Amino acid sequence: MTGFKISSSDPQESSAKSFSEIFDSLIKYTKRETLKPIRGAGRWMAFGLIGAISLCLAIIFGALGVLRVLQTISLGDSEIWSWANYLIAVVFLLIVYFLAVKRIKKGSLN
Repeated sequence: MTGFKISSSDPQESSAKSFSEIFDSLIKYTKRETLKPIRGAGRWMAFGLIGAISLCLAIIFGALGVLRVLQTISLGDSEIWSWANYLIAVVFLLIVYFLAVKRIKKGSLN
């Protein structure tokens, strides 16, 4: 009888084994069903953060470029029109903002 295991007749020992097996199964299930989605969400958030930082830098440098070009061609040498360059740069930022908000789509974590 080398392949057979004789079970214990003690009910407390068998219930402790079954509780241990249930607990182990619960731990495995919890890890499988929570860690994988959390890792996916973390990856999704990391790519989103990298994209947001890149987009912010691009918009800031674009606005500074527009302002610099406007200051180079200058709308007028008088101090009365010196604010117009900044106003046009702000309008550029508002246009980019509204285009970005219009294009945003909500995705899922999958």
